[in-house]
Amino acid sequence: MKFATKVIHAGIEPDPSTGAVMTPIFQTSTYAQEAPGVHKGYEYARTQNPTRSALEKNLAALENGTDAICFASGLAAQDAVIKLLKSGDEILSVNDLYGGSYRQMVRVYSAWGLKSRYIDMYDASKVEAAIGPDTKMIWIETPTNPMLNIVDIAAVCAIARQHGILTCVDNTFASPYLQNPLDLGADIVLHSATKYIGGHSDVVHGCLIVKDAELAQRLRFLQNASGAVPGPMDCFLILRGIKTLHLRVRQACENAEKIALYLAQHPKVSKVYWPGFENHPNHAIAKKQMRLFGAMVSFDLKNNTLEDATRILSNTHLFTLAESLGGVESLIGHPASMTHASIPKEERLKVGLTDSLIRLSVGVEDVEDLIDDLAAALA
Repeated sequence: MKFATKVIHAGIEPDPSTGAVMTPIFQTSTYAQEAPGVHKGYEYARTQNPTRSALEKNLAALENGTDAICFASGLAAQDAVIKLLKSGDEILSVNDLYGGSYRQMVRVYSAWGLKSRYIDMYDASKVEAAIGPDTKMIWIETPTNPMLNIVDIAAVCAIARQHGILTCVDNTFASPYLQNPLDLGADIVLHSATKYIGGHSDVVHGCLIVKDAELAQRLRFLQNASGAVPGPMDCFLILRGIKTLHLRVRQACENAEKIALYLAQHPKVSKVYWPGFENHPNHAIAKKQMRLFGAMVSFDLKNNTLEDATRILSNTHLFTLAESLGGVESLIGHPASMTHASIPKEERLKVGLTDSLIRLSVGVEDVEDLIDDLAAALA
């Protein structure tokens, strides 16, 4: 089944009781049992819900996995992955990481004795050199947030497998339409489904997709035991958003390419970060593992001042100044004070995340209108 067919049909069946084409919202907390332990596959809604079950089947198909496990947010999904480890274990992570992921690893789990290190993974050979005796998981984010660096998923996962180390790939920036890490050797794929998968900025959601049955069982146990599950309405909204995933992401990528080219020629812009440029350090890898180059674009200003960045951020009209990404509407953000404020400034600067860096989540509006909006703000 091709991707455009999967988003509509995978895991989705008409409701047997009514024939409803759209999966119903099963807004219930519990289910009647004929006798103790005799039921129709559902006992309690933290553990199972028919709306969530349909979504999990659909998500598993989109990432070419066998199981998907849904959570109340992307960070709740990450929390479950980290709980696979124990005190003294180490996570080896990419050094250009979403601020919320960094915050959870450093400020929450370090208190429980879990270690984390952040390295340059853009040359896969550096990963093997960095693996230590306590390294039990490699955490990959690609494209990275917000510098849009590219990690060679297949190469890093091959190294991890040789050392018996779990790999988790945060695939939020790419979406299943652009990239499928399980096919490249990853053990776990994570999405903040709030972003491209949902696509309409109206729901918070997270998910994990795997191929290994034992790993799926461990994660599903953590989902139920810790209870960070999405409600049925959230699952319904994600299911609805998925049906246009391929159309939305394709159009957003087309718009992002034109905007990246426009910004690259602008006299006030010093650098544009976008994997589609041939001079991007890992452009060839992006071309190999992604179907398109994504709809996220970051750029820095020549004057390199926070004041100039603030002026631009406050003067767009179609690009909304807001957290998040991946919706149909275009967003503009300031990573240093918004998404990555929890990362110390000295760590941000090491990867090029300056106070004047601006991040765009390009939506599906008319691209000429978007360029005019940026032109006016830059002027």
